[in-house]
Amino acid sequence: MRSTSLLLSSSLASHSCTSRSLLCILTIFLFFSTNLKAQTDSLNKIGLDSFITVGEIGIKRPYRDIHVDLGKPNKKRIWLVAGANVIGYGGTMIALSSAWYSQYERSGFHTFNDWPEWKQVDKVGHVYSAYIESRASMEMWRWTGIDRKKRIWIGGMSGAVYQTAIEVLDGFSEGWGWSWGDFGANILGSGALVAQELAWDEQRIKLKFSFHRKTYNDPELNQRSNKLFGNSSAERLLKDYNGQTYWASINLKPFFKNSNLPDWLSVSVGYGAEGVFGGTENIGKDDNGNIIFDRPDIKRYRQWYLSPDIDLTKIKTNKKGLKFLFTVLSAFKFPAPALELSNGKLKVNAISF
Repeated sequence: MRSTSLLLSSSLASHSCTSRSLLCILTIFLFFSTNLKAQTDSLNKIGLDSFITVGEIGIKRPYRDIHVDLGKPNKKRIWLVAGANVIGYGGTMIALSSAWYSQYERSGFHTFNDWPEWKQVDKVGHVYSAYIESRASMEMWRWTGIDRKKRIWIGGMSGAVYQTAIEVLDGFSEGWGWSWGDFGANILGSGALVAQELAWDEQRIKLKFSFHRKTYNDPELNQRSNKLFGNSSAERLLKDYNGQTYWASINLKPFFKNSNLPDWLSVSVGYGAEGVFGGTENIGKDDNGNIIFDRPDIKRYRQWYLSPDIDLTKIKTNKKGLKFLFTVLSAFKFPAPALELSNGKLKVNAISF
C-alpha cells in the first residue's frame, strides 16, 4: 500500500500526466521545427522558403487538395524525419525523466485508476495530445514522399506510441502508475486522426485547445489554485483544468459540398469543467495527512459548449508565411460567442475561451 504522501501525490497524477503530455508536444514541436529548418536549408539552399514549403506540402492542407506529386520517396528526407523522431523524442524523454521521475523511487510495474479524477478533463487532454503529436508526425512523413498508407499508420500512430512510453515510465515510478484511462485516451486521439485520413484524406474534424486564466473573488481559492496549478500563466495553461477547454472543430464545407458555405466555416463542440480544486473532491492535505483545504461548498461540474469557428488552413492567401502560421494556429480555438450547457443551465456567452 502506498504511503500517505504518495497517496496525496497520486491524486495529482493524472493532472501532472497531462502537463507532461503538453510539455512533450511543445518540446517535440520546437525540436522538429528547428531541425527541419536547418536541414532543409542545407538540402535546398533556399533558406526560409524551403521551410515554408515543408509546411505547405506537409501540413497546410489535405493531401488531395494540394495537387503535389512528391514522386518517389526522398531518402534524405526519410533519414531526416527518422532522426528527428529518435533524437527529438529521446531528448524529450530524458528531460522528462530528469524533471519528473527523479523525484520518486522506482518500483515494480503497477497501475493506478485515475478515471474518476478532474471530471475527466485530463483524459480529453490525452486525446488532444496524442492527436496533435500524430498530426505533426504524419505530416512530416508526408513530406518524405513515402506511400500514403505508410505515412498514415507510421505517423498517425506516433502520438499513441509517444504517450504510451510515458505511461510505461509512470508504471515503474512509485509516485505514479500506469493508467488504463490515459492509455485508452491516447489510442483514441491517434485513432481519430488515422480514421479521418483513411476515410477522407484530410482532417475534417480538428481537435483544438483553448485556455483562460481563472481568478476568484475568494482569496482561499486563489491561494489553492496557486498551490495546485502554479503561479505563472505558463504553469496554469498546462495544469489548471478550470481554465482549459478542449474542442472538436468540424469544418462544414466537406459535408455540404454543394452549399454556398465558405470553405473556412466550422462549428466547434467544447468540453471543460469548473470548481475542481482536487482530483475527486475539493479537499487538500499536506504530506502528513492534515487537511489544509476543505471546500465542499464549491460545486464541481462539467461544461459543454457550442461555438462557431474558423478553419484557418482553409483561408486562401499567397503569403507563404501566413499559410504556415495558419497551420500552427489551427491547433487552437480562438475566442468566439458560444452556447454553454453547465450546472443544469443553458446560457449564451458573448465570448468563450
